[in-house]
Amino acid sequence: MSARWVWRIALALVTLVCLGLGSWQLVRLQWKLALIARVDARVHAPAQPAPPRAAWASLTAENAEYLHVQASGILQHQRSTLVQASTTLGPGYWVMTPLRLTDGSTILINRGFVPERRLPTAPAEESTSVSGLLRLSETGGGFLRNNDARAERWYSRDVQAIAAARGLGSVAPYFIDAEADPRAAPGAPVGGLTVIAFRNHHLVYALTWFTLAAMVLLRVWQIRRRQATMDEA
Repeated sequence: MSARWVWRIALALVTLVCLGLGSWQLVRLQWKLALIARVDARVHAPAQPAPPRAAWASLTAENAEYLHVQASGILQHQRSTLVQASTTLGPGYWVMTPLRLTDGSTILINRGFVPERRLPTAPAEESTSVSGLLRLSETGGGFLRNNDARAERWYSRDVQAIAAARGLGSVAPYFIDAEADPRAAPGAPVGGLTVIAFRNHHLVYALTWFTLAAMVLLRVWQIRRRQATMDEA
């Protein structure tokens, strides 16, 4: 095979790869737009009952993340956990408090943000109803560090790990980011700080790949034109 044909085949493959990657990014763009629309609809929908124990095994990010939910039970403040946080209010901690339900199971409630490593003053237990956004467990750790239950250093809202450290028993595989409470006392955790943001650069990526394909085709056309001119001469 001549060198000319090798280059032609190579350029054709590069063009096909670029077109394929561009098309794939367009598919990803449609998926991301659908995801954003779905989450936006969930966040602004009326609160629905939090998924019960029977539904826990079937929960996924696709069917449950950011659902607007409500749950009632006993907040066990004495079993709260502080998890490191970085928010629009600055660095601090999330206050994760177990909510004991009537069936004996538990849902962790992210009551909100506090700026210091100190639990806010609260009764040992409190009967209440909580509304907020459903978030799936954040396993492992965060801030490039692993959770250390023994040292009481928590870097992610790992539901199972927190439940094990606090002896909570049957716990939901999700937690609830509590809404802001306008009636909250000074010094109480600040709720309603859930950040909902999805990076969506798929259109830019698609245009980049299609541009590269066009540049390759343009270069092929230039080479063929130059070759034709040389043959005529």
